[in-house]
Amino acid sequence: MSIVRRRLTVDDAGLDELRRPRHDLLVETEDGDGFVCERGPFEHYRRTVVVVATEAGRHEVEERIEYRTAVRYWRWLLHLPVRHRLLHPGTSGPPWWAPPDTLDARGTVALSTLTIVAVVGGYLSTLVGQTMTFAADEFGADDRAQGIALASIRIGALIALVIVAIADRRGRRIAAVLACTLGILASATGALAPDLPTLTGTQIVGRSFATALVIIIPILAAEEMPAGSRAYAVALLAMSSSLGSGFAVMALPLADLGERAWRLIYLVPLLALPVVRSVWKNLPESRRYEEHADDEAGRVRLGQYRGRLVLLAVTGFLLNFFVAPAAQFRNRFLDDDRGFSATDISIFTLLTSTPAGIGVVLGGRLADRRGRKPVASVMLAASAVLTAAFFLVDGWSLWTFALLGTIAGAAAVPAFKVYEPEMFPTRLRSRANGIITVITLLGSVTGLLVAGVLSDPIGGLGRALAVCAVGGVAAGLIVATRYPETANEELETINPADRTRSPE
Repeated sequence: MSIVRRRLTVDDAGLDELRRPRHDLLVETEDGDGFVCERGPFEHYRRTVVVVATEAGRHEVEERIEYRTAVRYWRWLLHLPVRHRLLHPGTSGPPWWAPPDTLDARGTVALSTLTIVAVVGGYLSTLVGQTMTFAADEFGADDRAQGIALASIRIGALIALVIVAIADRRGRRIAAVLACTLGILASATGALAPDLPTLTGTQIVGRSFATALVIIIPILAAEEMPAGSRAYAVALLAMSSSLGSGFAVMALPLADLGERAWRLIYLVPLLALPVVRSVWKNLPESRRYEEHADDEAGRVRLGQYRGRLVLLAVTGFLLNFFVAPAAQFRNRFLDDDRGFSATDISIFTLLTSTPAGIGVVLGGRLADRRGRKPVASVMLAASAVLTAAFFLVDGWSLWTFALLGTIAGAAAVPAFKVYEPEMFPTRLRSRANGIITVITLLGSVTGLLVAGVLSDPIGGLGRALAVCAVGGVAAGLIVATRYPETANEELETINPADRTRSPE
C-alpha cells in the first residue's frame, strides 16, 4: 500500500476543486468523508481532504491518498508516474502514458499480465532468427540452406491452429498459458540439436507455440479493452514483445564464447517458467469470451466473413514477403556483407531498435485518436522503403536508415495489427486470426525463399531484400484503399453478430 500527502494553501475556488471527484487517471466517487475509485487502475484507493486552518478566505489543506495499483509485474516501473499524477492531477483526462480510456482494475490486471507474456513470446519468436547465422557456421550451412530452414520453421505454424482452436472453444486464458509453457520447453530443446535439420525440427514445434501465443495475446487484450484503447493495448504489447526480442539480442554475445556457445541462448527461456505459474494465477479470461462462451458455435460461420479474411490475409502475405527475410537475414547481412561480429550486431541492433518504442507509442496514440488507416498505410510503405535502403548502403547511412525504418515500422504495428482481432466476432476471432497468421507466414516463407535464391544472381543479399520491399509498399496501398476505419468503434458495432449479447 502506498500513501501520498500534500499540504496546500488554496482559496475558496481551490478548495471547491479539491472537494470535487477527479476524472483523469481514474474516476472518483464520493464515499462518506472522502473519495474512492469508481473506475481506474487501482485495487484500493481512498482520497481525503482535511482543512487544517482557515484565515481570510485562504485555507490550509492536507490531502491524503492511500492506494494500491492493480498493475502486475510492472508496478515498480509505474510507481513514480502514478505518484506524480496523483499529486498533480490533470484537467484533460488520462496522462500521455496511460490508456486514452480509463481502465478498471480488471482491465489493468489483464493488460499488465499480458505484457509479461508478450515478453516471453517476443523472445521465443526472435530466438531462431537471431541465432541461425551462428548455428549455420557450426553446421556449415549456406544462405540457401538457412533460407530453407527458416521457411520450414514458419510452415510449422500450422500446428498453431490447434492451440488457437482451443482459444475459441475453451478460452483465451488456458490457451495462452499452454502455448507459453510448451513454447518455452520446445524451444529449449534446440540447444541439443546435432545438426541443422534437427534444430529446424525442434524450432518448428517451438515456433508454432510461440505463433499461437502471438495470435492469442492481442485477441484477449482487444476483448478486454474499451473501444478507444485497443490500439494502445496492441502498442503496449508490441513494446513488450520487442523487449523480449531485445533480450534475445542482448544474449547474442554468448555466441562469441565459442562455436557451440550459441546453444546457451536457447536455454535462457527456461528462466521464465516460474513466471508462467504466476500468469495462470493473475490472468483473467476476457470479458467478451465469458459473455459469448455459451453462444452456439454454428450461429455465425467463417464463410460470412470471407471478404475480411481474404483482405487481411493478402495484406499480411505481402507485408511478410518483405518483413520476414529483412529480419531473418539482417544478421547474416551484417556479418557477411558488413563484417560485424556477434557483439557488434548486438550493439547495432539495440541502438537502432530501442528507439522503436517512440514509434510504437506514437502509432498507438494516433491510431486511437486519428484513425487506423492513415497511420498504417503511410507507415507500412515508409518502413519498406527505408528498410530496403538500409540493405543498399554502408557507413553512417546504414545506421540512419536502420533507425528510421525501425521507427516507421513500429508506428505501423498497433494501427495495422489491431485490425485482426477487430474484424471478426468473438466465437470466430481466434480461428480467423489463426488462418490469417498461417497465410501471412506463407508470405514469410515465400520471401525467405525468394531472397535466398536471388542473393547470388543479382549481386548480393542486400539487393535481393530490396526487391522484396515491393510487398511492404503494396500492403500500405491496400490498407489505404480497401480497409475500413474502426477507431473508437465497439467490437459489437464492427461485428453485428455479437450485438445480441454485448459485454457489460
